[in-house]
Amino acid sequence: MRHRIAVVGSGPAGLTFARVLHRHDYPVAVLERDPAPDARPPGGTLDLHEGMGQLALDKAGLLAEFRTLSRPEGQAMRILDTDGTVLRDWQPRPDDRANPEIDRGQLRDLLLGPLDVQWGRGVTRVVPGTRDGVLVHFADGRQETFDLVVGADGAWSRVRPAVSPVVPHYSGVTSIETSLDDVDTRHPDLARLIGDGSLAVYGVNRSLVAQRNSGGHVKVYAKFRAPLDWHTHLDLADAEAVRSSLPTLFDGWAAPVLDLLRNGTAFVHRPFHVLPVSHAWAHVPGVTLLGDAAHLMPPLGVGANLAMLEGAELAESIATGPGDPDGAVRAFEEQMWARAGKWAKITAAGLERLVSPDPAEALALFDQVQPS
Repeated sequence: MRHRIAVVGSGPAGLTFARVLHRHDYPVAVLERDPAPDARPPGGTLDLHEGMGQLALDKAGLLAEFRTLSRPEGQAMRILDTDGTVLRDWQPRPDDRANPEIDRGQLRDLLLGPLDVQWGRGVTRVVPGTRDGVLVHFADGRQETFDLVVGADGAWSRVRPAVSPVVPHYSGVTSIETSLDDVDTRHPDLARLIGDGSLAVYGVNRSLVAQRNSGGHVKVYAKFRAPLDWHTHLDLADAEAVRSSLPTLFDGWAAPVLDLLRNGTAFVHRPFHVLPVSHAWAHVPGVTLLGDAAHLMPPLGVGANLAMLEGAELAESIATGPGDPDGAVRAFEEQMWARAGKWAKITAAGLERLVSPDPAEALALFDQVQPS
């Protein structure tokens, strides 16, 4: 008997879970609050690791298509001192496909494929243990029951309270995101400064990172330590006000580096929230979590990879198992908690070094991960 399964959220975790089930001809309902796939900007670029995100795509039968879309040259990394001096300039080998980049929008469209997502179905609450199964409440007042509900709905998950009372807490590091369009034509000097991949500059308790996306689009992230309410004197919706005030946080930095901010378009505030590194819960039949809903951690290139791998592994276990989804979920959770706990510790320590009182810590971390 095929069980009634729903996944809440159409991010990388939820779509990978659904796509692997689809590959095994196993029905799944994908519930997404957004009214359409393009309702919000998809975000920046992702590097998908061979043994994680790429493995998940392989399980979904999408690895060849990913390789066509991805940008191996996007793995390049250049690090500058605050005065503009080049400290590191790492270039991947032509055949290096360990962590190629792909735009989030391209990945979303690749995963969507033939999936029939139920757009505009915002979940407000999940109640396990009812007579008919797990009861899902929707924002429009409707209700529906499933045998298994998988929460892949991100940091502020509406599914998480069904299994855990824990909520994310502020890490002490915040980020302001902006972007440059048509950079090769409109800002050729900045395009050359960034190169084919990413550019990073590390100062005292702050950093500036620019990441090249496809189509001449560049995402810029200003990261710094500050109270959560640091911006109360600033209207973040006023792009001109942010554009003129943000560079003061990087006073004394080289002019070309600050031009990454001065030429930014809209600005988005993204404070880094995290879940406890050892977040786990007593198993609840019929409900589980994936990705940020389960183990929100600093955005250091691991979260999406973990989320996709978890989605693929859980889906594969359910689709190819002996017909006991709850047993598959129990085994999955134990494996997920152990692996995610390890990565949560690594990324928490990494954030401490990348936004540090001693900028040399960031450079040393890069040399450990990617020796020059």
